[in-house]
Amino acid sequence: MITSTYDWQLLPSFSDQGFIKLAKKEGLDEAAAKLLYERGIQTEEALQRFLYPSLEDLHDPYLLHDMDKAVERIRRAIEDYEQILIYGDYDADGMTSASILKEALEELGAEVQVYLPNRFTDGYGPNQSVYKYFIEKQGVSLIVTVDNGVAGHDAIAYAQEMGVDVLVTDHHSLPDSLPQAYALVHPEHPDSQYPFKHLAGCGVAFKLACALLEHIPVGMLDLVAIGTIADMVSLTDENRVMVKYGLSLLKQTERVGLQELMQLANIDLDSLDEESVGFQLAPRLNALGRLDDPNPAVELLTGFDEEEVQSIALMVDAKNTERKEVVQTIYQEAKEMVRADLPIQVLAKEGWNPGVLGIVAGRLLEELQQPVIVLSIEDGKAKGSARSVESVDIFDALKEHRDLFIAFGGHAGAAGMTLEASKLGSLSDILVAYILKKGLEGTVKPHLVLDEELDLEDLQLETLKSFEKLAPYGMDHKKPIFYVRNFQVETTRTMGQDNAHLKLRIKKGQAVFDVVAFGMGHLALEMAQVKGLELAVRLSVNQWNGNTSLQLMLVDARVEGIQLYNLRGKQHPLPAGVAVLDFEEELPNLDAERAVVVANLPAQIDHLKELVQAHDFQAIYFKNEISIPYYLDGYGSREQFAKLYKTIYQFKEFDVRYKLKELSAYLKINERLLIKMIQIFQELDFVHIKDGVMTVNPQAQKRDIAESRIYQELKELVKLQELMALGTVQEIYDWLQST
Repeated sequence: MITSTYDWQLLPSFSDQGFIKLAKKEGLDEAAAKLLYERGIQTEEALQRFLYPSLEDLHDPYLLHDMDKAVERIRRAIEDYEQILIYGDYDADGMTSASILKEALEELGAEVQVYLPNRFTDGYGPNQSVYKYFIEKQGVSLIVTVDNGVAGHDAIAYAQEMGVDVLVTDHHSLPDSLPQAYALVHPEHPDSQYPFKHLAGCGVAFKLACALLEHIPVGMLDLVAIGTIADMVSLTDENRVMVKYGLSLLKQTERVGLQELMQLANIDLDSLDEESVGFQLAPRLNALGRLDDPNPAVELLTGFDEEEVQSIALMVDAKNTERKEVVQTIYQEAKEMVRADLPIQVLAKEGWNPGVLGIVAGRLLEELQQPVIVLSIEDGKAKGSARSVESVDIFDALKEHRDLFIAFGGHAGAAGMTLEASKLGSLSDILVAYILKKGLEGTVKPHLVLDEELDLEDLQLETLKSFEKLAPYGMDHKKPIFYVRNFQVETTRTMGQDNAHLKLRIKKGQAVFDVVAFGMGHLALEMAQVKGLELAVRLSVNQWNGNTSLQLMLVDARVEGIQLYNLRGKQHPLPAGVAVLDFEEELPNLDAERAVVVANLPAQIDHLKELVQAHDFQAIYFKNEISIPYYLDGYGSREQFAKLYKTIYQFKEFDVRYKLKELSAYLKINERLLIKMIQIFQELDFVHIKDGVMTVNPQAQKRDIAESRIYQELKELVKLQELMALGTVQEIYDWLQST
């Protein structure tokens, strides 16, 4: 059955012809113009700034809180030859942030070291024991945090007490109380005058680099692009400027480490875009921090020793492969622990790698559409990540129960936590109670915004090129999703390993397009047969054998009304998870079922009609196997009845027990029909049967065959069997719904 994953919301259309004219002057078609208008780009000035972002649009770094103090302190440290520590984070944003500031400080001649914490031994954010080591053993007298720090009260207080100043540069949500650092550079600081609040950690580090170097270090924008895309911050305002420039720089980067990594990832530099970074580069960098020591990433991003960075790139790529395998193993184990009777899943096991649990929770969330918490148990403690649906604020659900946790933090859609393993039952109970109290126990689909409805007959490759001019896409400027309907599915075919994926060819008028549906190979039959199919798609380019064409990438699919599928005569496996009506066995309880397979027909077909009318099924699969297919032979013609009577009249006695096959062969009438015909003769008193011996009744009154009840029932049965075996599924359904 085709079931939509999302609750679709089609944005209203508009008709500002003046803006459309402006957009067309810039080479945009009407669909792209509408998208921009819907997203708030509604004037000529805004259109120019959007299409042609300039480095001049970047904001003054000194508008950031404490930027002047941070610059003054770093310059003093450089002048006094102090040892400076850059303390970063173990993800791609933290790696790029540290690399950006390292390059800026080295350009100024600073004595600088970089440390990225290990998530397994150091945890997230400032770590007091690490600070102590660098202060006591490495002579560090100034610490600059990048992509962390606002929650590091204890470690920062310790450093300041030791006479070591800490400059915090961060972008994460500000806690109620801020650490007593020498300077706190943050775009959301309440005393900040900064006009853009959504910089990534690498963006803040870049702003510090701009202030220190007194110019815009364009050569660092490739790192800014990687970190900004990886951290999924708003891709608007100056983030859009920096990412657009950074992506152009990445295509011709001179960073040998990135060159090696992109080659290993099979990234085509000519077509490199934000998706290349988000789905190929960033996951490889993140894999290092998820499974191992993240520090080699800094050398990979900033080093010049080709042999060394090649070795690191190979190691990073191998870690990414390992990460995929670890995720898949934990995902399979966690999936087996899911309890269908609960509205939330708390899944925990010893030995799971805590670095990938957020990924596993996200996958299960997408599949189950309910909150999921995945934790690893070690030494009696459970540590892991939560992911939640839009309707359940996981942070709100747990914030009043902080006594349950050793550590807890997060927001509405995601959280991290550590607690005693003995309290896992309490955690589950609290969340179930919260969901029941709020009335959220039913599955609530997340929203999917459809930007526009596209008519296939108006769609062409130029449409895609027009939308490509609006890139890069990301948070708050997502790649557009389009609504497509009123088409015919010409062909479907599965593809990929285990036929996991699907390709449709759809047509409207003379317009024909391929639709690629990842993970939907199991719906090949449904997509081919269903009426009223509607699609949510993204536009994509397909390049094959030197040809370039437009194809559609499926995001979601839905069907309005009943879905009817034909499995008759097909060697097709029954759909998984669908109730089966096998009238030769005890029928299942159908009260909660949304779809059924009619495996075979009951002796009284009206029984099937009663079942269908008593339940509001969303999909019915008709296999309709018939144990005795009378429809193949009909209900007997007048000629057949006459020939039968004439034949048996010639015999004084006829043993139907042993001579039936011979009689069937002689008359060329199938045995099942012949038996019915004899029963009809018996009912009409044309023959008598005793102990299997049939004799003709010479005194029988002349009667019409149609007077026989058996004949009437057979005639009706044949017609119904013909419908069930040969009629369209719509004709079958209409009969089942008839009174």
